[in-house]
This record gives sequence, C-alpha cells and structure tokens, in this order.
Amino acid sequence: MRRQLAALAAGALLVTASACGSSDDSGAPDPGSSSGGTTTVKLGLIPIVDVAPVYLGQKKGFYSKRGLRLDISTAAGGAAIVPGVASGQFQFGFSNVTSLLIAQSSGVPVQAVSNGIASTGVQGKDFAAIAVKKGSSIKSAKDLEGKKVAINTLKNINESAVRESVRKAGGDPDKVTFVELAFDQMPAALDGGQVDAACAVEPALATIKSQGGQVVASPLVDVAKDTTVALYFTSTRYRQQNADVVKKFQEATAESLAYADAHPDEARAIITTYTKIPASVLAQVTLPKWPAEPNKASIEALAKLGENDGFFKKTPDVDALLP
Repeated sequence: MRRQLAALAAGALLVTASACGSSDDSGAPDPGSSSGGTTTVKLGLIPIVDVAPVYLGQKKGFYSKRGLRLDISTAAGGAAIVPGVASGQFQFGFSNVTSLLIAQSSGVPVQAVSNGIASTGVQGKDFAAIAVKKGSSIKSAKDLEGKKVAINTLKNINESAVRESVRKAGGDPDKVTFVELAFDQMPAALDGGQVDAACAVEPALATIKSQGGQVVASPLVDVAKDTTVALYFTSTRYRQQNADVVKKFQEATAESLAYADAHPDEARAIITTYTKIPASVLAQVTLPKWPAEPNKASIEALAKLGENDGFFKKTPDVDALLP
C-alpha cells in the first residue's frame, strides 16, 4: 500500500494551504471529530471553478443543517488528494475520474461518494477546450499531428480526451507530442510559441481567448455525451466505518450541486472567495455543469480510453468505484 500511495504522490505538489483549520500531519487515519452534535470532516479540494458548489453549499448551510462542518484544505491537484484520502489525512476529496480509475486499478482503496462536475456537452462552448493562438494554421484536432500540445498532467484525463479528439478528427494521436504544463502557465506558453496548442480549462481558457486564441476542439465533449469529469470520494475503510457521515456528506453535496447548477450567478460570485481569479476574467468564464448524479456511461468511456492508452496496471472496476 505504501508503495502504491508513494507512486500516486510522486511528482505531485502536496497540500499547499488550508482554507479553514489545519490538517493532521501524523499520517494516522483520522475519522473526523465530533463536538456538540457536529462532525468535522477534512475535505481536500483543488482551488478551481469546479468546486464552487461545495463553498456555496457551505455558505447556504446545506452541510451544517446535517451536522457537518467542513475543514477544507487545498492541494495542487487530485494526484495529491488521492493518497491523502487513502491514508486518512482527509475524510473526503475531489479528483478527476481518470485519477480515481488509476488509483482503483492500482489497488488503492478509494470509492466515489458523489458527483463532482460534468462537461457542458456543447462543442465549442465547454469549460475545457483545445485552443491555439491567433493566426495558427491548426484548424482542427487532426492538425495536431506533429505538434506540441500542453496538458496539465501526462497520462491522465486530458491526455485521454485530446487523443480521442484527434482520433475523431481522423488523425493519429501517437503523432502528437504532449507537454506537461500547469493550466495557469498555458496562456503565456501558447502566446510565446513554446507550444502549438493547449488543452486548457477555465479560467486559463478565458485568458487564452482574451489574447485572441481560438478553440479548435472540445475534447471532453468528444469523450462522451455529458462527460462526468470529476467526483468526490472517500476511502473504502472510512465509508465502511462511518456510513452515516458519508450519507450526510452525499446528501449535502447533492443539494449543493443542484443549487449551484440552478444559480450560476451565485456560483460565480462564490468563486471569488477562494480563488484569485479577477472579476473581469470570471465574467467570461464558461461554467461546467453540476448534475447531482454521475454519468456512468461516460466514466466507462474514460476507463476504456485510459486502458487503450496504457494508463492502468489492470482493467479498472467502474462499478466498484461508483457510489
């Protein structure tokens, strides 16, 4: 198990900041603390647009009315959060589907408890896109053959998605050179010519567009209709030992997702409280969808793509991962 967790954490930035309260650095599993009828649970999040519903639900009291207090810590990515949840540093976490499938297929004991985010399902109008700079000769995903494409993590969800876009456009994804680059570095790298295209998500995508950049494909839309992109999850051990807390978290998160999806202006406003995204950029951001339930067919599609591209040690069990 230690080797599996170490492998998942390798190359990942560990927890960088705590939004409210401190995390337990002992490494021992922490089941969450209870006081006066309130259970405090540690939640590992990435400070991005995607997790707005949790902050909004916290503000609206959806968690507190169920006796939960969220102790939120932020990390650079899901690759750092997965081992944190598996080891008991966090009770719950947020990560993209492919990272969870990689963990599950490697024997790391994690299980999804709630939906996270989904693609808008609309070509050219998604929160993630393959973008090129103004005046580029690249007009479609097929034109990415022989080109350098920035993605945030190699052999993960965005590489799967870009490869599928290239295939669907009639190209060979093995002829694409993938360059690992943080989302916030993509606009400058694209503008400066270090890469030919970037698979960017909001708000980096809005920044690229403000520089005159053009969208040539919507890779998450190419994966499947209404792709489930990320999920909230826990460890199998915590779920077995704290089924009541997990149920409360599921219910509160489902209510938060539904509320954010129905009130996009409020979701946009809450994003300014936990990110440094300027209001002028945020106004141009395309929000994801926040359905209460994951789309199993899209998760199976991501599992198949990841397996075809050699991301997994063994075939992942989608049924075992999902709630």
